[in-house]
Amino acid sequence: MKILIAEDDALILSTLEFRLKKDGYEVITAVDGREALKKTEEHMPDLIISDIMMPYVSGLEIVGAVKEKYKDQIAIIILTTMGQEEVVLEAFQLGADDFIPKPFSPSELSIRIKRFALRRK
Repeated sequence: MKILIAEDDALILSTLEFRLKKDGYEVITAVDGREALKKTEEHMPDLIISDIMMPYVSGLEIVGAVKEKYKDQIAIIILTTMGQEEVVLEAFQLGADDFIPKPFSPSELSIRIKRFALRRK
């Protein structure tokens, strides 16, 4: 399973990349939304994990663009800080498949990814 992580916080990005590679996934990273959309075109991931607040293109814009172009071919998990319920609702309206509030447990993220992997089989 190929996963694109779009996160502008270098520590979170490297932690997620390490954990997901350890779990056996192919991981692609992007440090901003514009790079995430470019890498989506180049690599066609099965799953995108995206922060909401990023430079150039927001996580919400990523959800909208990816779901418009690829429909349900690519699942999307949104990462967001606590207390942003309206943003989470907007992400779901745009087509996000799940969200995880920050801070989060890498184990919880792992379980949610495995759920998406089971759906793809």
